[in-house]
Amino acid sequence: MNRDNDKGKVLIDRSYIMIIVKLALLLIIILRLYYLQVFQADKYKMLADENRISTRLLIPPRGVIYDRNGVMIASNRQNFQAMIVAEQTPNVQQTLDEFKKIMPLSEEEEAKIKKDLKRNRSFVPIKIKDNLSWQEVAKIQLKAPDLQGIYIDEGLSRDYPFGESMAHVLGYVSSVSEKEAKADNDPLLQVPEFKIGKDGVEKLFEKDLRGRGGSLKLEVNAYGRVMKEIERIEGVSGKSLSLTIDSRLQQKAYNLFKDQGQSGAAVVLDVNTGEILAFVSAPSYDPNAMAKGLSGKEWKDLINNERNPLSNKAISGQYSPGSTFKTIVALAALESGIVRSDTRFSCSGQMFLGNHAFHCWRKQGHGSLNVVEALMYSCDIYFYEAAQRIGIERIAAMARRFGLGNKIDIGLENEKPGLIPDKAWKKKRFGESWQQGETVISGIGQGYILTTPLQLATMVSRIANGGYEIKPTFTKVTDKSHIKKINISQEYLDVVKQGMYDVVNIPGGTAYRSHFNIRGMEMAGKTGSTQVRRITMKERQTRVLRQDELPWKYRDHALFIAFAPYDNPRYGVAVLVEHGGGGSSVAAPIASAILQEAIKLDIVR
Repeated sequence: MNRDNDKGKVLIDRSYIMIIVKLALLLIIILRLYYLQVFQADKYKMLADENRISTRLLIPPRGVIYDRNGVMIASNRQNFQAMIVAEQTPNVQQTLDEFKKIMPLSEEEEAKIKKDLKRNRSFVPIKIKDNLSWQEVAKIQLKAPDLQGIYIDEGLSRDYPFGESMAHVLGYVSSVSEKEAKADNDPLLQVPEFKIGKDGVEKLFEKDLRGRGGSLKLEVNAYGRVMKEIERIEGVSGKSLSLTIDSRLQQKAYNLFKDQGQSGAAVVLDVNTGEILAFVSAPSYDPNAMAKGLSGKEWKDLINNERNPLSNKAISGQYSPGSTFKTIVALAALESGIVRSDTRFSCSGQMFLGNHAFHCWRKQGHGSLNVVEALMYSCDIYFYEAAQRIGIERIAAMARRFGLGNKIDIGLENEKPGLIPDKAWKKKRFGESWQQGETVISGIGQGYILTTPLQLATMVSRIANGGYEIKPTFTKVTDKSHIKKINISQEYLDVVKQGMYDVVNIPGGTAYRSHFNIRGMEMAGKTGSTQVRRITMKERQTRVLRQDELPWKYRDHALFIAFAPYDNPRYGVAVLVEHGGGGSSVAAPIASAILQEAIKLDIVR
């Protein structure tokens, strides 16, 4: 009996202990819940909202770019896209097959769609096709019953109405690379399909054109599916830009190259401000195609094209200036005092330096000439003589004062500095002394000398404006007080300008066939041709092959620099035609047509 009582007492004691333990645990739970719900309420409310609310960035409209007259040259247009949501179609492949009956998809496009479908959840919209026309949208809508899961989405895409003619000015936009995303902490760069400037003005003014992103708050369920829109904050559109480019002049200049199938560059400046009015590199590419995305074949065709449509020849092409450089040699010779405006040299067709013969382009020579006549006829012997008398140092110094040998720096990528050699440069580059023969050949813009079309346009503009150090720019110049005067006598400039006038307007001048007179307005200029191959002595003794007898890549480069109107200069132009053959026959007519267009546009305005 006592034993039974003892067992009962033990059971009761144990029950009390169990009750106490349970009460203690319950108290702990209550205290924990109280702590979480009261003291940690804000924290867990925020975490709950984060699970419930999805915040997305909204891409702002990119800034519009205008030309100097307010014409849109880069804008945004409606972009209709066909999207597919996998969970809304019973069979994705069957739906895609039906879609292809309306609109073909390449193997590459279809592979990308399937890859995107696998990578994302079934409720996430995937792009099938973009840049749809109204007709294409209508076809898709008409077939909607057979295209379950496909719908039309509307957005904005970049549009370049002037196409390839503006490509090397504007550049293009394209998807953000991993490297670019790491270098820029703007959250917009993390948004799929967001595009940034990749070249030209689009890249130069990227931050201004981009704008600031907005935000969209959506309520989503546990699986991430959107339930409803909670809040929308619109972003700030990118800033609009006005460039100095005249779209009409740009189009005219580009078409002159395109219509003749020529490769090269042309730059037109306002000689008094440096504003860039036309900036052409040909052939070019379609920036709209770049913005949409090229196929592998299209990209290969561009990079394998021997005429380099992707290269901006206006700033990255480095060429011997040829006889256009004689204007600089003439200025250096006049300033040195060794040559005066009436100093005459005789040209018999060749001259000797030691045992080496230097030839004039005119085999029978030009006879006795002064500097104006030497420019007019582009006599090589005159400038051989002038160069060796004044020396390379004076020539180099004058060239640099007029914008050669250093980057102009207009903000675009891949600009090359060109090269104006001197004794110190050769010693540093080759460890050798400068030779007199190298000075002689420099007198006609050959040898080591390299320039870009932009530099040549700068040079001729500084000659035309009376020696003011204008700097090319894409932004309008409202204050000219910062433009410095080059330390050069107006008398010497007038002599060179007279020679350039005679080149175009006096019978016998090398560009006489390109002269014009519009209401008394004429141009002045200087031709140039540079060899890309060496003419052998055997050829000189027999017959030098004509340019049209040579393969394209062995023909001379053709150059022409000019300004107009002669009496009151406003426009300076440099034209370079790769392997064009002759400056007088190919480059001068292009420059003449460009300047005539500029003057006519002035008259119309």
